[in-house]
Amino acid sequence: MDAANQLGSTAHPSSKPAVVHASAFTGTLGCHLARRLVEIGVSDVFSVPGDFNLTLLDHLIAEPGLNLIGCCNELNAGYAADGYARSRGVGACVVTFTVGGLSVINAIAGAYSENLPVICIVGGPNSNDYGTNRILHHTIGLPDFSQELRCFQTVTCIQAVVNNLDDAHEQIDTAISTALKESKPAYISISCNLPGIPHPTFIREPVPFLLAPKVSNQLGLEAAVEATAEFLNKAVKPVIVGGPKLRVAKAQKAFVELADASGYPVAVMPAGKGLVPEHHPHFIGTYWGAVSTCFCGEIVESSDAYVFVGPIFNDYSSVGYSLLVKKEKAIIVQPNRVTIGNGPSFGCIFMADFLSALAKKLKKNSTAMENYRRIFVPPGVPLKCENNEPLRVNVLFKHIQQLLSGETAVIAETGDSWFNCQKLRLPENCGYEFQMQYGSIGWSVGATLGYAQAARNKRVIACIGDGSFQVTAQDVSTMICSGQRSIIFLINNGGYTIEVEIHDGPYNVIKNWDYTGFVNAIHNGEGKCWTAKVHTEDELTEAIATATGEQKDSLCFIEVLVHMDDTSKELLEWGSRVSSANCRPPNPQ
Repeated sequence: MDAANQLGSTAHPSSKPAVVHASAFTGTLGCHLARRLVEIGVSDVFSVPGDFNLTLLDHLIAEPGLNLIGCCNELNAGYAADGYARSRGVGACVVTFTVGGLSVINAIAGAYSENLPVICIVGGPNSNDYGTNRILHHTIGLPDFSQELRCFQTVTCIQAVVNNLDDAHEQIDTAISTALKESKPAYISISCNLPGIPHPTFIREPVPFLLAPKVSNQLGLEAAVEATAEFLNKAVKPVIVGGPKLRVAKAQKAFVELADASGYPVAVMPAGKGLVPEHHPHFIGTYWGAVSTCFCGEIVESSDAYVFVGPIFNDYSSVGYSLLVKKEKAIIVQPNRVTIGNGPSFGCIFMADFLSALAKKLKKNSTAMENYRRIFVPPGVPLKCENNEPLRVNVLFKHIQQLLSGETAVIAETGDSWFNCQKLRLPENCGYEFQMQYGSIGWSVGATLGYAQAARNKRVIACIGDGSFQVTAQDVSTMICSGQRSIIFLINNGGYTIEVEIHDGPYNVIKNWDYTGFVNAIHNGEGKCWTAKVHTEDELTEAIATATGEQKDSLCFIEVLVHMDDTSKELLEWGSRVSSANCRPPNPQ
């Protein structure tokens, strides 16, 4: 069971105690923090050293259960903690004061948007400098040390500035437990002179704290289930659509219970891909409005009742606000609230409790599933490539599909990879991650580093565009240094293709790199790394055979050269609708 599921249960990880290293315990703040991180499921911390965090890093290195991974920059360290949290349930990064904190903050904001508990630890000023009129380096030149704190207040669920040992124990424990309970990032600043000083509050090993279980209001739960069952049992062809908040609610198992019991077709919103089992016999694909999987959109939008479980309706997921769903037909199940059509709303009800209870009350109804099977036609196979014909993107993804198994995970970068990866059919236990709500280009490089470090039993397959790669390319170095064996498909089409389809301009064309040459230079003969540059399907087939054969234990970087206008039909449709939404004129005042 991953850390997130343990922490969401009544028993927390205390039901499976961490290994105790009593002889190594020195009764210091630094040692306490290190043990806490191990206890909650963190065994790798992503860091960038700076003078304010060096002593703290010494204590993290001294903890036998922790592995410190140095990243090339703070942004990637934050992205790596994000990717790590997606696999392990929690992640952590350590940076230095302000110059590091303000660099990592974009990644922390992305983790906040995706409901990921990332513990962001900052080495802060010496405790003696607080309350003085001194000006410190790494600040903007004012005797005010709160700038970084104020920036983090809007992208973390809790902030702790630890500059006094007397309450350090309480502040650290409160920050970590709050991040786990709320499934959001936490900010902890620790004065640089405190990690190594013994204090009575740290005199013994940390006692595992217990996260109080979330318990639904029983009367509200019964009322919500009764009203929902009545609504759905009257419907002729209801459907279920899973959304991205299934993760934060830890309700995937209950979702499957509902799908099994109801007989309804099961679709997934784009940002929920990977959270719903695609091998389920009732799975019909991705519901994404006009760019839905073939025949999925028609079944959902023609339904007379749809259950949206954990949805996020934004301009991207709604394809420029163009979904053809009606509120009066919808049941919206959020992590702690259920709303039925235009009617009642029930609070203090937790998603997993609700789905499990509802599964016991529904009449089986397979009408919509039968309709889907009647109209379904298997997707077309890409046209066969002629000899030496330039490689097409749809052919590339045909081969990526064949790579997938329960021992792989897919990381999809913002861009056309969103749409091409969305069409991949995920085998049982195949991981899948992308960042749709925040959509920060470059996220996938750090996320691949973090996810691969957390899930050593899976081979990560990352699909990254050339424009995104240029933002965060350096930490391929850290992947090699960490002995990772991911396969990175670098799709080189000469620019920011997703931006082109929203609004074109000369700013969307980028300087072309020799990407394989760049990675070879980073490799520099140290560690296991293999690269290839492919132009045709034959070259791609040969590269994949090498990556999965003789180079299966290496980081494999395959640069795929394709035409700049070779995009998915879904991106063309989605881009025009999002562009239309962006260009709406001001409402009359």
